[in-house]
Amino acid sequence: MSSINKVVLAYSGGLDTSVIVKWLQETYSCEVVTFTADIGQGEEVEPARSKAQALGVKEIYIDDLREEFVRDFVYPMFRANTLYEGEYLLGTSIARPLIARRLIEIANETGADAISHGATGKGNDQVRFELGAYALKPGVQVIAPWREWDLTSRETLMAYCETHDIPVDYSSGKKKSPYSMDANLLHISYEGGILENPWAEPEEDMWRWSVSPEAAPDQPTYIELGYKAGDIVSLDGKAMSPAEVLTELNRVGGANGIGRLDIVENRYVGMKSRGCYETPGGTIMLRAHRAIESITLDREVAHLKDELMPRYASLIYNGYWWSPERKMLQTMIDQSQAVVNGLVRVKLYKGNVTVVGRQSDDSLFDESIATFEDDAGAYNQKDAEGFIKLNALRLRIAANKGRKQN
Repeated sequence: MSSINKVVLAYSGGLDTSVIVKWLQETYSCEVVTFTADIGQGEEVEPARSKAQALGVKEIYIDDLREEFVRDFVYPMFRANTLYEGEYLLGTSIARPLIARRLIEIANETGADAISHGATGKGNDQVRFELGAYALKPGVQVIAPWREWDLTSRETLMAYCETHDIPVDYSSGKKKSPYSMDANLLHISYEGGILENPWAEPEEDMWRWSVSPEAAPDQPTYIELGYKAGDIVSLDGKAMSPAEVLTELNRVGGANGIGRLDIVENRYVGMKSRGCYETPGGTIMLRAHRAIESITLDREVAHLKDELMPRYASLIYNGYWWSPERKMLQTMIDQSQAVVNGLVRVKLYKGNVTVVGRQSDDSLFDESIATFEDDAGAYNQKDAEGFIKLNALRLRIAANKGRKQN
């Protein structure tokens, strides 16, 4: 690391990464370039510029990546109906490959020798950032301060700020949340505080994006989602960009108490971690996408997607977005979506998302065959007898040979 002259830092403008700027400057005697991504976290990112300038940073990147985030990362993931461990919609995980790519792009633009991030040595994000970085620039050097320094608490970070004249008035002007939070257009997460006890129920005032289901309106809200090739392109007949779609779904979903989740997940580094998540828009997207697929996808295609989805989810959760196996799966998933077009109508009511209608010009639902009324010979019910007997043949042979079936 002695050859490092310039480092690109993923910079939030908060306490941790402000300390990292100064620590990098002192420890490596290097120039620091800061990169702040606006991926819809809901907070003003421009103040990061003045904070970086106050720390002596001369090259400052602040990028609005909201459309790119939803279009190129969130939407492809939702084409697979992706859930990690059956519940988690991967809100934090899916943002990391985009940030990693932009870090490498800036490193190439500025001639930097290394990149740096503020992820701790206990979490998944260090893995996601660094796997992405190495996939995109194999020889890049990575500096992870939390794995190197002896600053192990907020108190030691504050003491470092005082010793090195790092302004922290912007972090003390409001009450400090007891939770470690991460937000983007897809979700907001909460960890730490009382959540470290998996028996403790989170306080109601922890949640920021949604009302409680109990406090949600007594009348349901209906919305209609228009799909093209597996992606939402309109809401209630109005064409919208990917980021606009997710922003509006978050708003209407949160107002109806949609998207709260409390789980204990298995981190890639080996430990179990309890976290709470708010993903109102994503919760609606998942339910609606499965509904439009239910009438447009062939049965075996749909089932194969469901079988492969847990592997695809693990790849994203563990940081392998840029891996060849994820790209291979994505090609298959995207090819399946060519016929996933049409409309889905959902009802939002007190924390629940209920599909109440779906239609498509590409629908495989044939009422003339599925009807319980007279089908005019469209389906010969006598054919079922041979179908059943052939499928029972191996079972009958085994039973005739005396093999016990229970």
